[in-house]
Amino acid sequence: MPTLVVSITLFVLALLIGIEVIGKVPATLHTPLMSGANSIHGIVIVGVVIVAAEANSPLAYVFIFLAAVLGTMNVVGGYVVTDRMLEMFKSNKKKGEDK
Repeated sequence: MPTLVVSITLFVLALLIGIEVIGKVPATLHTPLMSGANSIHGIVIVGVVIVAAEANSPLAYVFIFLAAVLGTMNVVGGYVVTDRMLEMFKSNKKKGEDK
């Protein structure tokens, strides 16, 4: 079977499994799950560095730049969501104050 057909088949199967798994996540766990998943996408940035070593055309450089920007935005977004989520659990009282 040609490599392109195998790649497209794997992509479609991963897409369907991902939709099925995420669809069954309760609403209360969706934000922590997505926050963790976004921060794990730092692997994309490692992939960008590996691919950048082999780049040799202007089109490759454009794709590398886009992958780096989008991957970085995803990682930063994951940490921002996590930070906002953790802020909800902090106490409003400062230490030493009695109210």
